[in-house]
Amino acid sequence: MHDTQIAEKLDAWTREVVAWHFNEATGSRFWLDFRKKIGWNPETEIKTFGDLSKFGEFQDSWLRKSDVHDWIPKAYVSKPIYVFETGGSTGVPKTRINVEDFRIDYKEFSDYLCDEDFPRGRDWLFIGPTGPRRLRLAVEYLAQARGGICFCVDMDPRWVIKLIKRDQLDVLEDYKAHVIDQSLTLLRKHHSIECLFTTPKLLEALCQKVSLKKQGISGVVCGGTHMTSQFHRFAREELLEGAAFVPTYGNTMMGLAKSESWTEGKTDYSIIYYPPLPRAVLEVVNPDKPSETVEYGKRGRVKLTTLTKEFFLPNMLERDEGTRHPPCEQFPWDGVKDVSPFQQGESAVVEGVY
Repeated sequence: MHDTQIAEKLDAWTREVVAWHFNEATGSRFWLDFRKKIGWNPETEIKTFGDLSKFGEFQDSWLRKSDVHDWIPKAYVSKPIYVFETGGSTGVPKTRINVEDFRIDYKEFSDYLCDEDFPRGRDWLFIGPTGPRRLRLAVEYLAQARGGICFCVDMDPRWVIKLIKRDQLDVLEDYKAHVIDQSLTLLRKHHSIECLFTTPKLLEALCQKVSLKKQGISGVVCGGTHMTSQFHRFAREELLEGAAFVPTYGNTMMGLAKSESWTEGKTDYSIIYYPPLPRAVLEVVNPDKPSETVEYGKRGRVKLTTLTKEFFLPNMLERDEGTRHPPCEQFPWDGVKDVSPFQQGESAVVEGVY
């Protein structure tokens, strides 16, 4: 698609999603009540993606303090509803409802993976946060969509963050070793596991104990805001011994962003993530003026807009920062380069084992 086609597709999808969420027959209580408060009708006034700026910034407190039932679109009240959480290490977590979004996101991601590196019909190992988060179910569905099953080892990031804040690094290392020991047990028992999904720090800890290539792992998907270009090089050149490596960036509110496919001979290990347009859009904005998008090559705070019929989230400032990157042939829309935890003044986000 050309840029004009991408923009037209995004505008059309924006109109469809907004009309859905603000229609009395299909919308949720939250957005229908919101429409009454703002004094204008999004169904008629939102005609393009850019028009979403009329909503202003999405507030975290809306997800933390409201009744989760208020977010269920009327069209889905008879469907089985999942509730996924994010945050919550220092208070009430943000919650979002989910019906099929996580499956749709990860089916698209499955289609993006190379069958040679991630063989169909083989099994996966997921090492990371499960519990109330969407990632466990999403990766499990990814394995199922590719004809395999998924083995899981849980890691509680809220506990990890508390240990870091308390400076209990010895306990943190014990906990990490506990997670890795469980992973090794599964890898050694289930020789059908050929694909791995985990975080950078857990991947490094695992590779200190075992050769993944010798263990039969042919492909690794790895995500987290500690995925630096230095780690990317380290993983490809030293950790994985030739196994395929796919960096990714995702969260509960957005789904999963893809990275440009790696080609042999590349010397730039910077990672550029492209959101799953039109279902989600990432923008890089001026932290002091979030309505202002920075120029290509400039760094700023990441702003997310999610556009699905299950969940509408306009203009949410993320806990991450990155560099705005132009479209590429594989993904003809803006990407975000070198994502890291957002820092403002002396404060920074604690991401633990991510």
